[in-house]
Amino acid sequence: MNLRGKWVYLVLLAVWLMVLAWQAAEHARVRQSARAALINRARDISSTLGIVIRSQRHFGVISKERLESALTELVSQGELSGVALRNAAGEVVASAGVPFDDQTRAAVGPAELWKDQTVILMNLVDLGANVPRDLERTNPPLVLSRDNFMRPGEANRGEPYRERPPPPPPDEMQANEDGELAARGRGRPRGGSDGRPRFARPFWMDEDEYKTLIQKQGVHSFVLAMSTRPMHEASRADFWMRLLVVTFATASVIGIGLAWGHVGKSADLQIRLVRASELNSHLKRMNVAAAGLAHETRNPLNIIRGLAQMISKQPDTPDEIRRKSQDIVAETDRVTAQLNEFINYSRPREVRRAPLPLNAAIGEVARALSYDLEEKSIDLQIQGENLVIQADEQMFRQALFNLLLNAVQAVGRGGQVQVVAQKRNASEAVLEVRDNGPGVPPDRRAEIFKPYFTLQQQGTGLGLAVVQQIVLAHGWEIECLGNEPRGAVFRITHLKLAA
Repeated sequence: MNLRGKWVYLVLLAVWLMVLAWQAAEHARVRQSARAALINRARDISSTLGIVIRSQRHFGVISKERLESALTELVSQGELSGVALRNAAGEVVASAGVPFDDQTRAAVGPAELWKDQTVILMNLVDLGANVPRDLERTNPPLVLSRDNFMRPGEANRGEPYRERPPPPPPDEMQANEDGELAARGRGRPRGGSDGRPRFARPFWMDEDEYKTLIQKQGVHSFVLAMSTRPMHEASRADFWMRLLVVTFATASVIGIGLAWGHVGKSADLQIRLVRASELNSHLKRMNVAAAGLAHETRNPLNIIRGLAQMISKQPDTPDEIRRKSQDIVAETDRVTAQLNEFINYSRPREVRRAPLPLNAAIGEVARALSYDLEEKSIDLQIQGENLVIQADEQMFRQALFNLLLNAVQAVGRGGQVQVVAQKRNASEAVLEVRDNGPGVPPDRRAEIFKPYFTLQQQGTGLGLAVVQQIVLAHGWEIECLGNEPRGAVFRITHLKLAA
């Protein structure tokens, strides 16, 4: 990877991290907004609760039974899980819904207790809820049940408390010694410091008992238990949306990275193709030059061979000179054969396909090699079906000749060579040349078709290379395999059958 590619991948990684951080921050903001919305909704409910308390109050006193009935109705709406009214000491004087634990009762000041399914909000008066002044600490309303106003040992007559008659008009009020307004002719004060009428203290309670009742039953604050399900649903929906955005961003970054990698590889491949094309052109020119040189070299070799033969045939030529002349002829024949093979290998292959009977072509090649077969007493067997393939007749015969010659040279005297042709499917055939010679080692089978690679002492190393050229020019495939129990198999596949 070059420096430019590294910078591109670093920029993509930085963009992905920025998108990830952005979505995480947005999700945190949405969660915070959902929490704030829940708190604001609790404050709205607290205002409603204040209205409920004011509607249930008579002369500063609230019936506990009626108040809890109203609170139960409020809880049944579904938003609240529970409501509790507390006195100055934090004790619950009236409640509805789920009960509250000691941790809630002991909390002092504004507090929020977040749990899995609920959130407990305490002292919303101090949190700034718009609650009427009925909850102010200077004049708290009392939540009383029927039993609070019963005389000791008196049966409940169904009255929660005794109310005093409404106050007289202002012109009938007068100030007492304490500066409070009282009805004329009555010594007991009729109004509170806020101008609101107070309820009458039962005559069987002294002042201390009455104050104790106010401390225990006076409403100073209240607690709400709200369901966090709306907050969790909003947070969950936002989370899936953010996750979808991050997934798309990740897929985009990965796609851009892969595309950039492919662009870089394509650019490198194009450069290599241009260089390979230039090298191929250069090799073609060199190949043509080498073929021309080999062709021109055959003429002086033929002259040398002819002169050597003339010298060896002279009647007065000494035996040593005649023997050396014959060696010259043999060497020129060997070099000429190599030149012919090189020229044949460097020749461009232009395939002219035509229907070709396999058995007829195999028989003609076998007759051309009859002298070599008889000299080594080799048993050549032609097996398989009588098939007709599409091939260039001259090229196919040359390839088959090289394969059979390679097999004849590989086996010893009295060896066996088989040529097997058979159908592979309805449109293709397979041709195999088998021998029982020494075979080809498995690690050399991939190199056997390379030019100038040979395992025989008399081989030029171009025969199988020419076979591979012809096979590839036809669009076939050739491979070297082992022949059990010994020997080699050269298999040509994908031969097209003639219609």
